[in-house]
Amino acid sequence: MCEISRRESLKASLLAGAAPVFYSSRAWSALLEPIRIGLIGVGNRGNANLAEVSHEHVVALCDVDERYLKSAATQHQGAATFRDYREMLDADLDLDAVVVSTPDHTHAPASMAAMQRGLHCYCEKPLTHSVEEAKAMAQLGKGLVTQMGTQIHAGDNYRRIVELMRTKPIGKVTEVHVWCGKDWSGGRNSAPEQPAPDHLDWKLWLGDRADRPYRDGLHPGSWRRFWEFGGGTLADMGCHYMDLPFWALELGTPKLVTADAPEPAHPVGTPKDLHCAWTFDHQGHELVFHWYDGSRRPDCLSTLTYDNGQPVNWNSGVLFMGEDGMVLADYGRHYLLPEQQFVGFTPPPASIPSSIGHHREWLEAIRTGEPTTCHFAYSGNLTQTVLLGNQAYRAGGSLKL
Repeated sequence: MCEISRRESLKASLLAGAAPVFYSSRAWSALLEPIRIGLIGVGNRGNANLAEVSHEHVVALCDVDERYLKSAATQHQGAATFRDYREMLDADLDLDAVVVSTPDHTHAPASMAAMQRGLHCYCEKPLTHSVEEAKAMAQLGKGLVTQMGTQIHAGDNYRRIVELMRTKPIGKVTEVHVWCGKDWSGGRNSAPEQPAPDHLDWKLWLGDRADRPYRDGLHPGSWRRFWEFGGGTLADMGCHYMDLPFWALELGTPKLVTADAPEPAHPVGTPKDLHCAWTFDHQGHELVFHWYDGSRRPDCLSTLTYDNGQPVNWNSGVLFMGEDGMVLADYGRHYLLPEQQFVGFTPPPASIPSSIGHHREWLEAIRTGEPTTCHFAYSGNLTQTVLLGNQAYRAGGSLKL
């Protein structure tokens, strides 16, 4: 009898839903072994992701910043270290999966290179830097176990809201308002050019972007302020806050996107106080989905109060507006409004199981073939919609799809 390898065993588990899979004792043992993981980007979010997968076998670590790489290597002294993810992927490491935690502009190149080699992939949000990349990632992820790093998706509060909204307690939803008080503008006023720090491989950091001088502050964080590398507040936080309405309402592709900000689009820097609106055909009617960042807020928020008269003064949140009421939510709480109207309301029984953890869900799916909740088909569509807001703003304020 021919034995199947450990890698083949993991691949076979993905087909278990379609037909029974029988393993030899050696192959079954392979399924129980730690998953062999390589990490691309191990600073900041990468370090947090490393902590979440450290109970598996961390085989390889990669980062363009030598400081982050050395720090991670002290925690995993048996792991091979690399500055260039392409060298890591080409090395004979028998990897099963990768975790990508790099700046936005290198999400797709690194993730796609891994998936083209048959590796399962966990990638930070937003999934990609462009709409076209998001489509390609969703397609390439078919047959692999994928997960986008929107960790709040695993929270019980989001799950209870999804269950609630599917019972239609506020009737037909006609508007959704999402706002986030973060501000990733400022790229219009670039820092002066200077040599890149010795610990940073600047050319590898740039990836496929044209060579240019380093500017102070770009690494490790302010790259979000520049179109070439990030997408401002919307790209940073949109996948977190817009995830809830997308999931609860099962939204598809918008037919119209509009966007505005106090200043016209700048060729280099991302905007301050952006507002976007996506129009969807939803369950036989139009639904308009709004985004506001920085200091902007929905007009309706200024008149919204709790029954005790206190204003709703949240820095970030989600407001579903229906014909028969509203649902107000953020990461950890939610309310039906007006409160007096819903006195005695009984929420639906919990039907979406509690998550074992966003990272663990992905890891267990590699073993079992069960679907993840933020796979690249779902998160690719969400990311496309988010990025279309920026695209509309940069195109003059409107996109008809």
